[in-house]
Amino acid sequence: MHHASLIRHIAAGDWPDITVLERGAYSRLGLSEGRAALEAKVSASPTTCFALDLTGRLAGYLLALPYAESAYPDLRGAEAGPALPSRNLHLHDIVVAEDLRHQGLARLLLSHLTATARHQGYERISLVAVGGSETFWSARGFTAGPVTPAGYGPTAVYMSRALPAGPAPRRESEKWADAGAPRA
Repeated sequence: MHHASLIRHIAAGDWPDITVLERGAYSRLGLSEGRAALEAKVSASPTTCFALDLTGRLAGYLLALPYAESAYPDLRGAEAGPALPSRNLHLHDIVVAEDLRHQGLARLLLSHLTATARHQGYERISLVAVGGSETFWSARGFTAGPVTPAGYGPTAVYMSRALPAGPAPRRESEKWADAGAPRA
């Protein structure tokens, strides 16, 4: 089965399912934002937000928007209009339905985002790792940054990674970013 065709832009009908997934993922951490805040992030940058559709079921979603490096969205605040241009794309939220985790679906969403970001000319992807997820992210080339995010819980870590320049190679090694090779 070819999963990639099932990643699409978020549609109006996705919101009830997205809201349920988001609440399930973040309520116990006290970090659930609610539908209005999530919708504001998508309207700020609709071309970098995606739904994961598995045979008619919303299996997950990803929200990303341009944000200045070392800055991050206020968790409960609305974004004011379209996002400001930035070379940094902030991965705000990625959730896969609980019964579908550990099947590579988050990786699938992430590689789709990486290809989209590269195609749109971004140079970095940043995120705030919450709930102890920084090991997942560091395994994918993200490193902790200089800021401690406020409002994301006591264990939140700001992380980012550079995007390789140029068209996506067919098989990007996960490890090459760690080699630290200088890029012109």
